[in-house]
Amino acid sequence: MRTANVRTIVIWSLVALVGAVGWAVLALARGEDVSAAWMVAAALGSYAIGYRFYAKFIAYKVLKVDKTRATPAERLNNGIDFHPTDRRVLLGHHFAAIAGAGPLVGPVLAAQMGYLPGTIWIIVGVIFAGAVQDMVVLFFSTRRDGRSLGQMAREEIGPFGGAAALLAAFAIMIILLGVLALVIVNALAQSPWGTFSIAMTIPIALLMGFYLRVLRPGRVAEVSLIGVALLLFALVSGRWVAESSWADTFTLAPSTLVIWLVAYGFIASILPVWMLLAPRDYLSTFMKIGTILLLALGVVIALPTLKMPAVTDFASRGDGPVFAGSLFPFVFITIACGALSGFHSLISSGTTPKMIQKETQVRMIGYGSMLMESSVAIMALVAASIIDPGLYFAMNAPSGVIGTTVENASQVVGSWGYQITPAELAKAAQDVEESTLLSRTGGAPTLAVGVSQIFSEVTGGSLKAFWYHFAIMFEALFILTALDAGTRVGRFMLQDTLGNIYRPFKNVSWKPGLIITSAIVCGLWGYFLWVGVHEPLGGINQLFPIFGISNQLLAAVALAVCTTLLVKSGRLKWAWITGVPLVWDATVTLTASWQKVFSSDPKVGFFKQRQVFQDAIDRGEVLAPAKSMDDMRTVVTNSTVDGVLTGILALLIVVVIVDATRVCVRHVRRPALSTLSEAPYVESKIVAPAGLIPTREEKEEERDAVGSGTGS
Repeated sequence: MRTANVRTIVIWSLVALVGAVGWAVLALARGEDVSAAWMVAAALGSYAIGYRFYAKFIAYKVLKVDKTRATPAERLNNGIDFHPTDRRVLLGHHFAAIAGAGPLVGPVLAAQMGYLPGTIWIIVGVIFAGAVQDMVVLFFSTRRDGRSLGQMAREEIGPFGGAAALLAAFAIMIILLGVLALVIVNALAQSPWGTFSIAMTIPIALLMGFYLRVLRPGRVAEVSLIGVALLLFALVSGRWVAESSWADTFTLAPSTLVIWLVAYGFIASILPVWMLLAPRDYLSTFMKIGTILLLALGVVIALPTLKMPAVTDFASRGDGPVFAGSLFPFVFITIACGALSGFHSLISSGTTPKMIQKETQVRMIGYGSMLMESSVAIMALVAASIIDPGLYFAMNAPSGVIGTTVENASQVVGSWGYQITPAELAKAAQDVEESTLLSRTGGAPTLAVGVSQIFSEVTGGSLKAFWYHFAIMFEALFILTALDAGTRVGRFMLQDTLGNIYRPFKNVSWKPGLIITSAIVCGLWGYFLWVGVHEPLGGINQLFPIFGISNQLLAAVALAVCTTLLVKSGRLKWAWITGVPLVWDATVTLTASWQKVFSSDPKVGFFKQRQVFQDAIDRGEVLAPAKSMDDMRTVVTNSTVDGVLTGILALLIVVVIVDATRVCVRHVRRPALSTLSEAPYVESKIVAPAGLIPTREEKEEERDAVGSGTGS
């Protein structure tokens, strides 16, 4: 055996050992202090093993990625939507596009059940479900000229199941975009620091795009240094602006932010992808990954203790103040994007397959990006679990439950078994320069408090307020990159759908079509956002409760399409790779859908909630969160709409799964009846590495290609 092989075995054995020890401590330690560093160790060790072995097995053994096959970015390159993009830039774009509110907010809310259930699902779920879905969808879409998920379902499953998939995917996409936009508005409203810094990323991205396209093509390292330097300057100067006479200029009302967001989404959707979308997402990735790496390093240095119990009583009782429902199925629905996300499948079948240089890069970009997002979710769970549980529940329980004073909140939280004094609650708010932290629901403020606590411990207990406001701004930037890419993907989906009626729409770069569909997509999510901003119980607020379920239902569509394609393409023995996650996701999500529609608990079931509020209206009584009879009627309407929509979406997904099963069974029995819409093979002229760091063989190939004038 060669020395190199022995070294490799030793290294990977040590990686596996670190992960195993981390898991053992998290699972077995009870009644003693557990460092958050063990959670980081379990995650990183598991991610490394999953990427090195499982992802490589799927890419090369199952999918059989072919580096000699030209991708649609190479064959259909038009400089608008199809454009071969350097793997490093594309990795940044893809990660930024998929990493929205979910991995930041979901794990924070799920901490209500304790740190252990969330940790298990985030890590195990991403390795065997979420990252697999993203990579396999990206591969099959790349083989089909970058077709959208809904269009692939229509072509491979059939018109009936495909129509259900198209309708469900587009409706869910609008809901997801509206929710993402609302989180951004809430984060940036009245925040001149965040608004200025994020606004500055747009001209910086345009400069980077032209630098790579016109001034210095291929000089990714140069443009990265320039972009990072300018980004850091924008972050620092944002605080200066907030403390200057310019503060009023960048202190925007929510309604003004809505207009700017819609305008930005429309422009980002129609401009050439190399000009704004890809460089801006790549730029934001430096801040995202940089912050998460610093957070992980801070955990290792400060070694904060996990103060939240491994499993809380709320996990079994299902009556938690943050969200109602039992551990199964609602932890998996709440965490969503950190482990498995249907939204990702839209990016993997949207912008990314039209930009990827080589099929061999699907492992790094599809699987690798999802592991990066999962690491974000783990750090969010760490941040929520290291703060005092009493503060956690005081921040995340609604005011209707804990009241509006620190004295009342302290008493109510204490009745749940988590002691915190009024003075401690007041000091926590004072430390981050906020008037109060009570009922700061939604997860983002809790994450910011946890981040500020870790960073301030590293810096000697100072700058807690600075780090808190930095984290709030960081979250807004994190989410905005998913909004612009999502709008473009929504445009692709609508073009694919309309292309079945009017063929010119099939050409996604046809200018009249892209302008019309971009306007429609922005108009739809913009409308729901506008109403939601002006009516606390209306617009996108009305659809917010079905955000998690919608996302996971979409994942079921993606996994059903992937399983069907594995079967039809002669990979029946490997269909379990997406089939098992499909069964799990469908079981969890359909169970949650059933409970949300028909549960007799008004905190869980939409129709039961409707009945309770309608009965109160009949009695002339006003119930929280309503403040008037008009609000009461709005709650009744919202509950009805949410219940009906949840039922319809669940039914559409059942149709897709049943139709996909029919197609798979038919193929197994009579393979000759099946057809694949895969694009014909064309030999690639591009030479590019499969991973971030080229191998020795890849370096030699690049040198030979440059010498012959055929390099990328």
